[in-house]
Amino acid sequence: MNIFDYAIRHPADIASELGVDLHKGLDNNAVAERASKFGPNRLALKETTGWHIFLRQFKSAFIYLLLGAMIITILLGQVVDTLMIFVFIAINAGLGFYQEYSSEKTAQLLSKYALPRAKVLRNGVEEQITADQLVPGDMVVLKTGDKVPADIRLIEQDNLNIDETILTGESISVFKKTESLANAPSSYHEALNLAFSGTDVLKGEARGLVLATGRSTAFGQIAKLAGETRKVSDFEKGISSFSGFILKLVGITLFVVFAAHLLISRDGVNVFELIIFSVALTVSVIPEALPLVTTFSLARGAKRLAKRNVIVKRLSAIEDMGGIEILCSDKTGTLTENRMVIADTYPGRKEQTIWLANLASSFELKQKTEPFDIAVERGLTAEQKTKISKAVKISETPFDPRIRKNSVLVRDGGNVYMIIRGAPEAIVTSCGELDKKARDHMDEWTRGEGRRGHRVLAVGYKEVRASDTGGDFYAQELEKNDFIFSGIISFVDPIKESSFSAVKQAKTLGVRIMIITGDSPEVAGAVASEIDLIDSPDKVITGNQWRTASQKEQEEYLEQYAVFARVSPEDKFSIIEALHRKHMVGFLGEGINDAPALKIAGVALVVDSAADIAREASDIILLKGNLEVIIDGIKEGRRVFANTTKYIKSTLASNFGNFFAVATASLMIDFLPMLPIQILLVNLLSDTPMISISTDTVEASELKSPGKYNSKEIIIISMILGLVSTVFDFMFFGLFYRMSPPVLQTNWFIGSILTELVLLFSIRTRSLFIKALRPSKLIIGLSLLTFILTIGLPFTPFGQQVFKFAAPAPGHLALILSLVVVYFIITETVKLLYYKIKVLGPG
Repeated sequence: MNIFDYAIRHPADIASELGVDLHKGLDNNAVAERASKFGPNRLALKETTGWHIFLRQFKSAFIYLLLGAMIITILLGQVVDTLMIFVFIAINAGLGFYQEYSSEKTAQLLSKYALPRAKVLRNGVEEQITADQLVPGDMVVLKTGDKVPADIRLIEQDNLNIDETILTGESISVFKKTESLANAPSSYHEALNLAFSGTDVLKGEARGLVLATGRSTAFGQIAKLAGETRKVSDFEKGISSFSGFILKLVGITLFVVFAAHLLISRDGVNVFELIIFSVALTVSVIPEALPLVTTFSLARGAKRLAKRNVIVKRLSAIEDMGGIEILCSDKTGTLTENRMVIADTYPGRKEQTIWLANLASSFELKQKTEPFDIAVERGLTAEQKTKISKAVKISETPFDPRIRKNSVLVRDGGNVYMIIRGAPEAIVTSCGELDKKARDHMDEWTRGEGRRGHRVLAVGYKEVRASDTGGDFYAQELEKNDFIFSGIISFVDPIKESSFSAVKQAKTLGVRIMIITGDSPEVAGAVASEIDLIDSPDKVITGNQWRTASQKEQEEYLEQYAVFARVSPEDKFSIIEALHRKHMVGFLGEGINDAPALKIAGVALVVDSAADIAREASDIILLKGNLEVIIDGIKEGRRVFANTTKYIKSTLASNFGNFFAVATASLMIDFLPMLPIQILLVNLLSDTPMISISTDTVEASELKSPGKYNSKEIIIISMILGLVSTVFDFMFFGLFYRMSPPVLQTNWFIGSILTELVLLFSIRTRSLFIKALRPSKLIIGLSLLTFILTIGLPFTPFGQQVFKFAAPAPGHLALILSLVVVYFIITETVKLLYYKIKVLGPG
């Protein structure tokens, strides 16, 4: 049976169904039998182990590609090649593991979960047990400060007030009742006679029957939905796409080259030598440093975010943040401060009304839990705080959800007052002095506050004689309508200052912000309107509207509306899932109700106070819950993305240019145009400065739109620039192939590396290179080091003996350097023309 169906049934019927005596509770035999049938009352949250994090570093198509290449080189005995690939994989896995393992341990330390205890009635006796021992049918006793240990149908209650924020997102606590409801509730906030596992008792006492435990609770169902959800990050999809493209292109080219050698060669083919050459060519075209470049970039990003109180659990989530197009957030605690403060009073008797509201609160308690009590106490002056400590509460009637008010009889100095406090419409019925005009003015003011998303509390009072306070006097006086209307206080959950600037920044970054909350449409709409997210507070879609809409209508809602209110956990999941089909979505949540949506979102963000299950589903944990920190994360992600794409474009252009030229040239001469070990050295030396691209500066223009791996755009520009590289490679070949093999091989080696170096400085910006931001010091330093090694190595005995180089003639060096300068000019020209045509073109 759906748990909401129990809300319309009588407690005696439920007790009969569950086989429990309402006066004695379950006996030991029934408890043992049910414990065996239903299991312990707990959720087994999945713990991420070190091994799981370590193996996660290898779950990439690109890593699989590198591992395959390494296996081939091992079989062929190519030690240098094998070690080079192994070093790249090891550094990448080591850095990724260190960052993610450290973050996971930090996240686990944030968990302050302790197994709660519960008071139950068994065998006619109340006893304390750990909450995991509860079974369906147990009679549970709830008191102030308790965490509700299971899903419960309330049987008895005395002023029970429960905070359900973690489940519903509703910022105001709920006063519960025991009477059966006329209609089955459609959402958690309507289930006034049910208490849900994980919520907190702020005030009052109650008894109730356990209806569901463990995974059968509302909490458990949400955990189940979250557990069944799987996602693949956009970062992984982008890398997989490139891996597939490279594999196909390399495979086809090598097949053609291999077949051509077999067909063209007249003197026979040294198959083993050809295989080694092919493997070296394959490794040369694979951008094996890509995982290392991204990991360096991500680790630097994670370090910078850590200084902003952000814990990154999944390292690649930083780059995914850079691709966020829509950022979905709850309202309470993120956009707002999650505390009530006094916003205004009506009709102007502010000091009196606030004083009386305090006298009608739990002023005698040092630690208050009810949000309205806390808010009105903050409205007292220092003098009043001293004065109220001397007031004496004579009698009290707790808040009753049916009549929507509470009342107190209190001695204030030498006077005794009866005060009522509650909903305006409930208070005015007791204030006979108010005429129609006064009530109309009050109604108009109240409706205006409601439109602004403010809560309201009215106060009435009358002075009574101290001698008349005994017997039935209190109850009789409450029935009279001779109270004096003091006024109405409106309350607001203040919007964080950071929310205003975050929304403005988001717009400049091309990020659309959406509010998805369990709070009321009025409150959500008012907040969204005030931070300039929507132009009218009425532009809100409710969870019920979403559930009953067709798929086409839902798609229209997602495009036209930015605020969704009164949504259930299932609604949140459905909304995020629908958005994620077309967009990269970031979702910020914290409650149990957010876990499924966090699991399906492209980037899952939570605050440190989030529920255990929400933290488990997260990629990133915010130690400060505000949108500005997320906006910083989005910028960081875009920097990582920009630098990663620089590396991809640069390495693909240079590697493919060199790959095609060397492969083709091998068909034109009877010796290898470049030895396998020389090809691998080109790869190693050219990758050295490219790895430092992760430290490069990023222009502001590259932060203005979400970063997406546009395979088509990257491949086109890489192929165009690769074609330029191929042309110049053939120039090197044409100039030196008639000379001895060592001369061609050495000079082509030098030209290949130097053209790759200057290509890096060209492709790192879309504008003219001299107008771009200055490269990082590390890029400049490593580029100079690589230049010196490239020129100097062929002159050394080591270079000549190990790599078979020949010392280049001064005239050859001058010719090579001149060609490199011309290459750089042509590359810059082609790049600028490409981006100009791309901007002017239709797409």
